[in-house]
Amino acid sequence: MDLITVVITLIVVGVLLWAVNRYIPMASSIKSILNIVVVIVVVVWLLQGFGVLQSIHNVKIK
Repeated sequence: MDLITVVITLIVVGVLLWAVNRYIPMASSIKSILNIVVVIVVVVWLLQGFGVLQSIHNVKIK
């Protein structure tokens, strides 16, 4: 994973999240949940991209 790709992706995700928070009217609790979900997804993506979570695809939920 290139550093440029990571930076561009983080900028795009940040701008999209800011635009949703700024221009789409919704309850503050829903905005908080959306922000938390986006942050968790981005952190997991970064950890997987840098090789910290190499076996995330082998996790089985029963």
